[in-house]
Amino acid sequence: MADHGKRSVAETFSRLRVQGKTAFIPFITAGDPDLATTSKALKILDSCGSDVIEVGVPYSDPLADGPVIQASATRALKNGTTLDSVLGMLKEVIPELSCPIVLFTYYNPILKRGVRNFMATIRQVGVNGLVVPDLPLEEALLLRSEAIMHNIELVLLTTPTTPTERMIEIAKASEGFLYLVSAVGVTGARSNVNLRVEHLLREIKKVTDKPVAVGFGVSTPEHVKQAGEQMV
Repeated sequence: MADHGKRSVAETFSRLRVQGKTAFIPFITAGDPDLATTSKALKILDSCGSDVIEVGVPYSDPLADGPVIQASATRALKNGTTLDSVLGMLKEVIPELSCPIVLFTYYNPILKRGVRNFMATIRQVGVNGLVVPDLPLEEALLLRSEAIMHNIELVLLTTPTTPTERMIEIAKASEGFLYLVSAVGVTGARSNVNLRVEHLLREIKKVTDKPVAVGFGVSTPEHVKQAGEQMV
């Protein structure tokens, strides 16, 4: 099993918490316009101070993705990008990065490969965490047990419409951090971060001390400032 000596996602958040900082977690679609460019971009993002980087595996039916990420995934798929080629690229570049990598992929490719085999493969590549946006909590138990066995931090998502009791269960099961989707719908540019995020953060902090990352629609410096202020 590969171990590149990097901080885990949880350790990264712990360090930032001590420093009183908010984590910067950029997202990039692998293979757009090609994997060589993705590799270069990951190195640049790492050198520019990213705390964690989310790498999206292009998928033909991206239910959670808005038009910008859908278009990037379509371009990547047209260029022949596959899960195997993404993992091959990551295996080469991850040893050169200082920050942990979280893989963003839908559930179907995981099932096709087999959950245990998938977890073993991404761990060998050096991936630290995993986000599966279409994974229901009920289906997360098997994935979570295999993730723990292979030292992969399975990050779960909660949304503005998630009932409180379910949010508590999701928070308990999530590793690394809890992913708070800032708005109902898909990813994409918005004029402001949802004002309800501040209320949601307060509610989440009542039930968990795990780190919370706000995503979907956080695309400008002003959005980051808004989200960061609500984290305090």
